[in-house]
Amino acid sequence: MSGAMVEDLHLQLTPARAGSSADSARAAAIATALREAIRGYADPRAAEAAGFRPFAPQVKDQRVFHYTRLANALAASVRFDARPTSLLYARGADGGLRLIGAMYTAPRTASLEELDRRVPLGVARWHRHVNLCLPRSRSRWRDTRNGMPVFGPASPIATRAACDSAGGVFRPAVFGWMVHANVMAGDDPAGVWSTRHLAHAH
Repeated sequence: MSGAMVEDLHLQLTPARAGSSADSARAAAIATALREAIRGYADPRAAEAAGFRPFAPQVKDQRVFHYTRLANALAASVRFDARPTSLLYARGADGGLRLIGAMYTAPRTASLEELDRRVPLGVARWHRHVNLCLPRSRSRWRDTRNGMPVFGPASPIATRAACDSAGGVFRPAVFGWMVHANVMAGDDPAGVWSTRHLAHAH
């Protein structure tokens, strides 16, 4: 099984929708406001000073580094808040972290209508991480079978039965709904709301 096929096992996207001019205008307004709101966090140290904390800092080769502020995540669990849950950074050519955008979140129980009210589904596709088999002890995170990880988002295990057989804990969904807004990469909506590089990002 290829890496891309494994990633598809653990990533759920909201259904694609045809967007309207109203959707485009609303998404553009969200992106503009967000770009201005996070401009001051180009340096991750500024983000940490504001209460954002790196997620899984021990993992050095992440595609996208998330700096999350718990207070913003809690606010997003009850209503859409213009303040993002996480700031997104990518490793630059010089080895430093470069701010590329931010991430909004919503509860895992949110309906499609609720997600659409937050960020229009006609422009952006929300995602969540699903069908994960997690180890019962930290010592087993590096377990492999047939050259592939047994646990986590790179594992081909995506059912409760297979996870039980491996001695893991099955999670139908982890975290809630999320949407990335790569607003520092330009104004093109296709780039701002791209779903590329989502797998393994969290």
